[in-house]
Amino acid sequence: MDNRTYLALVIPANNAEAMRIEQVETDREALEALVGGPLESVIRGDWHVYLNAESVTTLLPVNFRAGQLLHECGLDLDGIRGTAVFLGRGEHGAEADLPEHLARLAEELFGAPLAA
Repeated sequence: MDNRTYLALVIPANNAEAMRIEQVETDREALEALVGGPLESVIRGDWHVYLNAESVTTLLPVNFRAGQLLHECGLDLDGIRGTAVFLGRGEHGAEADLPEHLARLAEELFGAPLAA
């Protein structure tokens, strides 16, 4: 991971908090602060998502929206908890901006344009 910023889709577990597209720092400390703990990454094609690696053993709320988005992308992961941070994947697995198709899918699923 490098210390640049990239456009990411941030999906908080709390449904009262808006999902958003924002510039995020991609160093380990910044990403851990967003997900609320140690990082776990799930890779899918031209994107990946960072999750809290300890979410199973913590009392973080279930993130139904992130779980639904992952399901629509063909991944069935049980009990996604805490904030999920979706980023793109560049050459050789490097960080990249969120792919447009993933942002569009999230907007279609949840019925609202995402604030950038």
